[in-house]
Amino acid sequence: MAELIYSEFRDPKQMLADQEYDGHLSLHDDKMAEDLGFAGAPIEGPTHFSQFVPMLHEMFGDRWFEQGCISAHYKNMVVEGERVRVFAEPLAEGSTLTRIGAEKSDGTPVLTGTASVGPDHGKTEISQRIEMLRPSKQLVILSDLKVGQKGAGNPESAIMGTDQHMGKLYPFSINDKLKVITELHPYYYADQSPWENAVIPLEMVSILTQYTGGRSGFRSRGPAVGMFAGLEIKIIDGPLLVDHAYKLEREIVALSESRRTESSWVRTSVYDGESDKLVAEVILNSATLKASYAKYDEDAAALGKVIEG
Repeated sequence: MAELIYSEFRDPKQMLADQEYDGHLSLHDDKMAEDLGFAGAPIEGPTHFSQFVPMLHEMFGDRWFEQGCISAHYKNMVVEGERVRVFAEPLAEGSTLTRIGAEKSDGTPVLTGTASVGPDHGKTEISQRIEMLRPSKQLVILSDLKVGQKGAGNPESAIMGTDQHMGKLYPFSINDKLKVITELHPYYYADQSPWENAVIPLEMVSILTQYTGGRSGFRSRGPAVGMFAGLEIKIIDGPLLVDHAYKLEREIVALSESRRTESSWVRTSVYDGESDKLVAEVILNSATLKASYAKYDEDAAALGKVIEG
């Protein structure tokens, strides 16, 4: 196998300490993380995507911003103060897909995945993982959700401005992010972009699609604490641009569970607000910690679920 291509080590910053959802602080709060047995409040997973951008732009050219796809499964959390580098396999001749990963300075893996350019993205990390899912046993926290369920708010309207505060889920703006982003890129500024408008930073695309997520009607039992277990951002006809109107449509494409979590896999299709053409798809695998839901055992019994020890 050819030598891997590595980035420099970077110092990702925590920006979700004040994040709220369902009326309570999230796993990104130090006290909440400690109560659930974690060493510290994790940095939001999409943060690490920015470190790949210079590498993938060099590999794929501007096509990366127009038809690029990054698809990742998160393996270990990162807390502020830990250093991270990313890597990719060299692109094989004639291929449009490569394996990628990220690791801490002590070698602990952070994520594993794929990066590709379209129109045919091949077998991405997330698509492969969905194919391998076993049928769920009776879910508890996610018992009211169904595979194939569409968002109640379809279509939702979304836009992201440079100084737009993105709400309780994401209490910062693009300009706030650019002050601490691990890797700046000139295309994030309108006067340096080939598309005459600033490109939304890769790690902010999931924020664009999550900003109006509360309108989806995808209700789970709670309060309970969730985290990103996987994320795929696929640009189909891009790039995605700042201050541009989009329409979002959501669908649950899979539900799963493990010993510690229950997970949903939601695909958000992003359409141009003017032409209605499909410009991107984002698949978010959210994992909710069973131990964080106080009534888990009680509800499981009511639903007739046998809890495995």
